Amino acid sequence: MSRPRLEVADIVRQHGQAYLERYGATRSTEQHRALRAIALCRTAALGGHKTRCDRCGHAEQSYNSCRHRSCPKCHGAAQAAWLEARQGEGLQTPYVHVIFTLPQELSSLVLQNQRLLYGLLFHTVAQSLQDIARAPRHRGAGIGGLAVLHTWGGQLQHHPHLPCVLPAGGIAADGSRWVPCRPDFFLPVRVLSRRFRRLFLGALKSFYARGHLTLMGRCRELAEPKPWRRLMAMLREKDWVVYAKEPLSNPQHMLKYLARYVYRVAISNHRLIALEDGRVTFRYKDYKHGHRMRTCTLEAVEFLHRLMLHGPPRGCQRVRSYGFLANRVRQQKLAQCRTLRGPVPLPMGRDEVAEPKPDHATVGEPGSVCPHCHQGRMELVETVYRRQTLWELSHPEAALDTS
Repeated sequence: MSRPRLEVADIVRQHGQAYLERYGATRSTEQHRALRAIALCRTAALGGHKTRCDRCGHAEQSYNSCRHRSCPKCHGAAQAAWLEARQGEGLQTPYVHVIFTLPQELSSLVLQNQRLLYGLLFHTVAQSLQDIARAPRHRGAGIGGLAVLHTWGGQLQHHPHLPCVLPAGGIAADGSRWVPCRPDFFLPVRVLSRRFRRLFLGALKSFYARGHLTLMGRCRELAEPKPWRRLMAMLREKDWVVYAKEPLSNPQHMLKYLARYVYRVAISNHRLIALEDGRVTFRYKDYKHGHRMRTCTLEAVEFLHRLMLHGPPRGCQRVRSYGFLANRVRQQKLAQCRTLRGPVPLPMGRDEVAEPKPDHATVGEPGSVCPHCHQGRMELVETVYRRQTLWELSHPEAALDTS
């Protein structure tokens, strides 16, 4: 895999200090750590190793990755491991993709209460799906699925939404049979939207009444009852966006799709085009106009500001499962689903699942095939220990020095 000409780390190294001077006092410790991790990833500051081919003598030097979940360079291996672990958990049934989106009017409030309101988003989406699916007039069945938190739009604006992937069917209330969905329909999105809106606003009202919400800056006026009631009334009248794609009949395709979704970050290095005169240009997909590829140019500091909005707070889980795919009942319920559905084809082979692209750092790793002669194996010849500057030691949450 070729290394991109421009990386997010290059932007952080060149403009990170300017970003910290403008926004550093208002950033969380986790955001400082994310910025530092991206800047130091695969540099001498984190240490590494040297390898040499046992056949042609070709030498490579590799530096360690930061493994931070906001870093665009660190998830190829984790994605492959996740995909491997999921091989035995798929059902031979169509899968559906449903996306729940919070209104833009809630963005500032969510940013100030991320752990609380992202958790509420997961809870209300799972409850909405399960409540509607259990209703006899719809499916009359218990369902299960996986939800992944995404907080960004194409231009890196704050756009919290929850994509959910789930089998197109469920277990009947009495546990006696598998209840499939119609070939072109899962659940009514308007009903899901209204249920989602009611549950989320009801919990939000309770949080406000108990004083659990942080209301500062742009949200300061919401501490007064009248502005809060106006916001709630407006949100109750607004149609909340829920989008459902038609069921996909190929579970292998859905598994590959999921692997990409689970470890996605706000922007990949391959979307970057240029860093010139303090401005960053990158590609994005315009979903409102036929999914066309367009370009966006931002001041570098503004680019970093938007990027740092999407680092989840410490302790926040970005991936959660629910229903019959919840961790504590998954194995038991999957066995029940397979029994109810009858004979199941043999598990899919590895050649049927597209492998995720490897991290750049895997090239030249000990034991890997030599990238030069493609015949020998790379052997470890030297360990490079990490180097830290005095400034990094005294400011571990925000150090950007990569020398």
